[in-house]
Amino acid sequence: MTEFDLSTREGRWKHFGSVDPIEGTKPTIKEEMKDLQSTNKHFLFEIEEVGIKNLVYPVLVDRFQTAGNFSFSTSLNIDEKGINMSRILESVEKHYNNGIELDFDSLYQLLRSLQERMNQNAAGLDVSAKWFFDRHSPVTQIKAVGHADVTYGLAINKENVTRKELTIEAAVTTLCPCSKEISEYSAHNQRGIVTVKAYINKDIALIDDYKNVILDAMEANASSMLYPILKRPDEKSVTERAYENPRFVEDLIRLIAADLVDFEWLDGFDIECRNEESIHQHDAFAKLKYRK
Repeated sequence: MTEFDLSTREGRWKHFGSVDPIEGTKPTIKEEMKDLQSTNKHFLFEIEEVGIKNLVYPVLVDRFQTAGNFSFSTSLNIDEKGINMSRILESVEKHYNNGIELDFDSLYQLLRSLQERMNQNAAGLDVSAKWFFDRHSPVTQIKAVGHADVTYGLAINKENVTRKELTIEAAVTTLCPCSKEISEYSAHNQRGIVTVKAYINKDIALIDDYKNVILDAMEANASSMLYPILKRPDEKSVTERAYENPRFVEDLIRLIAADLVDFEWLDGFDIECRNEESIHQHDAFAKLKYRK
């Protein structure tokens, strides 16, 4: 049995089964290696989307840096075997500056770089991140950082935008109207998870504070919004507001829709509210879809 010098890392590795590399026969220089993805012949079908998912990269949402989870894709011509996926990361890195700016203009430029780098007509992405923002308590006005989840969806073909979407998910308070009606003392409430998927009009200029406007429609129509910090005067205000504004899941999505339908920069929206029920073992939910 071979004895290894266990005082060295290499010796310990070999003691645990590592072996020396073989003398290979294949090229080690990039220019001499065969590039299978660049093979050109008839491959039966074009592919609409091919790319990568679950790429985690720093992003900037407003002034906060957070982690974005990306999926990227491009089209693939019928005479090309595959894409070179490393070029996706090269395109991302080209636009990285302490984070990828999470707004439609920046993401459009990233997709244009991806198109050029991959030599394809179509490109698309979806990216999800935590959106942080300042929030003040309702009475004492103490500032803290609140959050919601955002997902941007964007696709282009040549220079034209073919898909432009923003999804926001936020938690709110919903107080049960039925419980308030029948109970002597109070009413049960719960945390509602509201999701709005907004289909952005591709031909109309988008207002600057579009995220805040959509979030306001989601939160203001609930029994109450949520706050990072509440002192006693704030808690009194929040609980009383919720009691004054009871909402079924059905009520909430209809009220949100009534706000969103007037925004000319939206082509439509999907709304869902899911209540994590406090007196049931199940959740309650409602969904609504609207297209102009």
